[in-house]
Amino acid sequence: MLYQRRVLDELLDEMMPNFAAIALEGAKGVGKTALGTQRAATVLDLSRINQRSLVAADEDYVTRVPSPVLIDEWQMVPPVWDAVKRAVDEDWSGGRFLLAGSAHVLPGTRIHSGAGRIISLRMRPMSISERGIGQPFVSLRALLAGTRERLDGESGVVLEQYIEEILASGFPGIRRLPTQAQGDQLDSYITRIVDYELPQNGVEIRRPGALRSWMAAYAAATAGVAAYSTVLDAATPGEGNKPSRVSTDTYREHLTRLFILEPLPAWIPAFNPLKRLGSSPKHHLVDPALAARLVGVGRDGLLRGDGTRVGLGEGTWTGALFESLVVQSIRVYADTARATVSHMRTQLNDGVGREIDIVVESREDNRILAIEVKLSSSVEDKDVRHLNWLHQQVGERLADKIVINTGPYAYRRRDGVGVVPLALLGP
Repeated sequence: MLYQRRVLDELLDEMMPNFAAIALEGAKGVGKTALGTQRAATVLDLSRINQRSLVAADEDYVTRVPSPVLIDEWQMVPPVWDAVKRAVDEDWSGGRFLLAGSAHVLPGTRIHSGAGRIISLRMRPMSISERGIGQPFVSLRALLAGTRERLDGESGVVLEQYIEEILASGFPGIRRLPTQAQGDQLDSYITRIVDYELPQNGVEIRRPGALRSWMAAYAAATAGVAAYSTVLDAATPGEGNKPSRVSTDTYREHLTRLFILEPLPAWIPAFNPLKRLGSSPKHHLVDPALAARLVGVGRDGLLRGDGTRVGLGEGTWTGALFESLVVQSIRVYADTARATVSHMRTQLNDGVGREIDIVVESREDNRILAIEVKLSSSVEDKDVRHLNWLHQQVGERLADKIVINTGPYAYRRRDGVGVVPLALLGP
């Protein structure tokens, strides 16, 4: 099968000649191995027992084979990280090592941080532009540059297709399957997490059903800031013998370590003219397809607006999944633009609170791109009031303000707010 270039390839093209070792992190199935194999002269797959045994017996072996070397699932032999670090100390030549991992090492495992030697990059499921359902006429990097150019482009992608994209997943190996098989594979992915990945990573699962219920409740809280106690109550309504807070904290910690949960942090600006900013993250799984499968709402249900959200929040369950799809793509694009992604929520004051769904902030000059997400195809004045409020607060530091929606056209409103269909947005 021909390799399909990913957005991250552009960043690697730039970085590999300059850095000796790069760690590719991300959940299983996002495409790390396929990406790394394209660039490697030697591939060592430590999920295979024979290669794992070889490297465990002699971790410096990885420094003696032809480079570039892809060390896949490196975390299964943690000392290999230090071997790479030592090799980089001796020779800083670019493009020598790629370390691909689907989990952080277990807490308590002693390895060097890699700071100054090993650069870490996150790989995620396929963004909308990588899926090829539209032509990305609008660049996130250009929006963050603050040129505020005219927005053009027309998309033929309608709501039903966005829902199909949510359910089809951004995992390359899953989305290539027929529709029924996609669902079966997503179920298998979830089962593998509960029955294999977590136990293999040191988590004792005494009640797999309770863990699945908690994951489903977390999924139902997608794109919201529900307290973890609220998520637990939703997972075990009316039960006196519910999992302890310690148990659910352990679930959350290890699912995050496996890159299955990827909460969106609250925006805490370095130069903060804003008061009473909330600090709670928004809940997201690595792929909204997993959230939809855990909750058990399919295509027809999403079109009808079925599904109950956990916690307070405006909008429908379908809207929450669409927002998660947008966040997934924005995170991919922001990495190539050297930017961070977060959300903003002000705490209620006299009944007035404000929220910005996504805040993209440049690491180079702290300029920000403020983004609202709307499931509808049209944008009204009430949909942009928080964007315009934020512009008044931060002034020229705001590079641009846009609404991402499901409509057909990209354009700029009279108040300066850009409207961009998701299918037209790219890196």
